[in-house]
This record gives sequence, C-alpha cells and structure tokens, in this order.
Amino acid sequence: MGRKYNINDQQGYYFVTFTVVNWIDLFIRNEYREILVDSLAYCQRYKGLMIHAWCIMTSHVHLIVSAAEDGELSTIIRDFKSFTSRQLRKCIETNPTESRRKWLLWMFERAGKKNKRNLDFQLWQQHNHPVELSTNEMMDQRLDYIHNNPMEAGFVDDLVAWEWSSCMSYERQVGGKLAIVFVV
Repeated sequence: MGRKYNINDQQGYYFVTFTVVNWIDLFIRNEYREILVDSLAYCQRYKGLMIHAWCIMTSHVHLIVSAAEDGELSTIIRDFKSFTSRQLRKCIETNPTESRRKWLLWMFERAGKKNKRNLDFQLWQQHNHPVELSTNEMMDQRLDYIHNNPMEAGFVDDLVAWEWSSCMSYERQVGGKLAIVFVV
C-alpha cells in the first residue's frame, strides 16, 4: 500500500471507509447494522476511538475518526474489522430470516480463498483508504459527503431521516446511536 493511504499520525483526524467485498449489500438488515454500532461503541468505550461522524450504507461504512492520546488508530481499525467480520459471520449463519445465507457465505468464503491474508473467509475489503483531514476545508467536505450519502443514494428525502448516521446529532446537537465528538 502506498504512503498516500497510511495512517501516519495515530491521533490525527481520518476519513475511512470500510467496504464489504464485492460491494455486497449486507447492511440491509438492522441486526447487521446493530453489530457495527455496538462494536463502534465498544471501541469508543474501551479502545480510545473518537468518532466525529459516521454513516452506515448498505455495502459500506464511512467514518471520520481519531484516537485518544493513548490509542492507536491503526490497531483500533484492525480490531474492529476483525471482530465485526466474525460477529457478522455468526449472525448470518444463525439468522433464520436470512434468505441469502448460502450465497453470502459462499461469496465471503470465495473472497477469503482468493486473498493470501485470509484462510477461508473475508467480509471486508482489505483497504480502508484513510485520508488525513488536515484542513477545515477537507473536514467540511468529508462531513457533508458522509451526511449526504443516504439522500444521494435515494434512501431518504431528508438528511436527518437516516438513523444510521451522525447527521441528526449534528443537526440537533444531541446524541444518537453513537457518542459524537463534534467538529465545527
């Protein structure tokens, strides 16, 4: 991976995107989204993750994040992706309403076998493309992008209607599903 996409400052502000392999629309079910929200909340409480903005789309997750002084953002991201991959796999395997179970597991197993870094399963694409947000202009642009994403995709007609995002927290300056460290 080139220097452009490394996390060089472990306490810097970064825009990151976690994408499901083959852009599979996995996060169409609330139980899968809740796994992500719960895992992000855990990382906030116990690993020093600071979330400045977030949005869960159907095939990917956008975040603006940083780490507390004693945290290491690269490690937090690695642990989050590893844990959520295992949890989501278990949920898919045991979810009685998952009509795509066989296909999803086959796609994730196929992706895992193609990647030398995995044994037999891969849910997330390998890269996160972290972009350090070193100026207010960059921060504002990514914040708008994250919060507009659900409306641009046609999921909602009003930005604050998408409950799987920090947009409502910013609009109303109140908490939502995750604690937000506001950037203004």
